Amino acid sequence: MDRETVYAPLLRRLTIVSGLDEPDIAAIRALPIAVRQWDAGRAIVADGQRPTDCCLVVEGFCVRSKTTVSGQRQILSIHIPGEIPDLQSLYLRRMDHDIISLVPSTLGFISHASLRALTREKPNVAEVLWRETLIDAAIFREWIVNVGQRPATSRLAHTVVELRRRLVVTGRAAGDTFEMPLTQEQIGEALGITPVHANRVIKQLREERIIDISRGRVVVLDEVKLAELAQFDDRYLHQDPFL
Repeated sequence: MDRETVYAPLLRRLTIVSGLDEPDIAAIRALPIAVRQWDAGRAIVADGQRPTDCCLVVEGFCVRSKTTVSGQRQILSIHIPGEIPDLQSLYLRRMDHDIISLVPSTLGFISHASLRALTREKPNVAEVLWRETLIDAAIFREWIVNVGQRPATSRLAHTVVELRRRLVVTGRAAGDTFEMPLTQEQIGEALGITPVHANRVIKQLREERIIDISRGRVVVLDEVKLAELAQFDDRYLHQDPFL
């Protein structure tokens, strides 16, 4: 896979969300990167590890999660092509959570040393990467509200709308169908409910002709009802650098 293809999702998203000029784009393209194929369900970086690289999702999906002592897992966010989910590890040396691939994925590993050198040389790139971590924090806040304050049907609707908006930015969603490769158990872990409850919620939204979730894909059946149920305000995604 050539460098242009590897960096294309990241550069597209950063240009739309944060704004980059041509010298910054060229500098990012020049970063050394090790591209690897990753199996589904395999930890990319684990709680307690001290990584020396940041991971770019080139193709596929991964999740950020924490697991309790008793083995219960909470999915904290979903990550898509063009995102660097462990960018915090550039300065927070030891991981306090797991990042795990959902599906067979193509990942690019960029050394901390090369990223630090780039941020020293290109202050605008440093600001863009800092903005990335702040957007991550905004998404974390929204997920806390989603799990803590919305009913289960609205939680799922909100998660679906968020993922769709983010996929649109990188050209991965068009029309009423898009990928969301989570099992019912994983949906439950993301929403803070049991797999049985997740099954009921999915079935209810299908019967009410709002969305259909099957085999890792979402089909939006009623845009208006989905928007009403999700109570979605996209400000927290900060997808416009001028807002």
